[in-house]
Amino acid sequence: KIALITGATSGIGKATATKLAEIGYNLIITGRRGDRLTALEDELKTKGIQVLALQFDVRNTEEVHNAISNLPTEWKNIDILVNNAGLAVGTSPIQDGILDDWERMIDTNVRAVHILTKLAVRDFVQRGRGYILNVSSSAGFLPGPLMATYYATKNYVLHLTQALREELRHRNSAVKVCALCPGPVDTEFNKVAGVRFALNGLDAKRVAREAVDGMFAGKTVIVPGLAMKAMTVARHFAPDSILARITYHFQHKKGAK
Repeated sequence: KIALITGATSGIGKATATKLAEIGYNLIITGRRGDRLTALEDELKTKGIQVLALQFDVRNTEEVHNAISNLPTEWKNIDILVNNAGLAVGTSPIQDGILDDWERMIDTNVRAVHILTKLAVRDFVQRGRGYILNVSSSAGFLPGPLMATYYATKNYVLHLTQALREELRHRNSAVKVCALCPGPVDTEFNKVAGVRFALNGLDAKRVAREAVDGMFAGKTVIVPGLAMKAMTVARHFAPDSILARITYHFQHKKGAK
């Protein structure tokens, strides 16, 4: 049994890798930072599994294709793909943001997820099995003024997953695809993104546990934590225009100009 996890060296990615290792999956872990990959590889091997560490940037399409097409024969039959690699930048109006930041975010959160999902589902459908876990966010349910690009990329991941799920259902395929939509999680992602949250963050290990359990249970959308579950229900009772105003208010309080 083999799982491939992008952005595996920290946060939800690392916690998910650990969880899958504990239940016996051999792991292909990817990331940009070689020192962290090596450290995680050594840590995971202590759990009695095999680990293949691949250093590449998911934003580079050529690197992604080369890495997947050149996998050693014994690693080619992947059973689970976890699209975890993600990027956010600080809060600001669209006109004030740095274009390069938005492009890096779109390449990481949208293009890379789309490409890897397509490559995996094509193989999984042929073999008649497989799981894809796409890491979205509770932000994917909402319009996100002052973090508009980030929210929009996570909405893309969520709706891509839901649409693919329906396509697979019509094919009577056993392949399962799901979207993980957590709220705030205690990871270094928040520090890198330069954002703060009104709610306390969940523990990454808890999020990973609920994600893996939900994936194997065949859920389409996984929302860890009671507060976020309540939010996803409550949003149905307000139009997007009101949700946008509420989101703007909270983002503005966090320090956006």
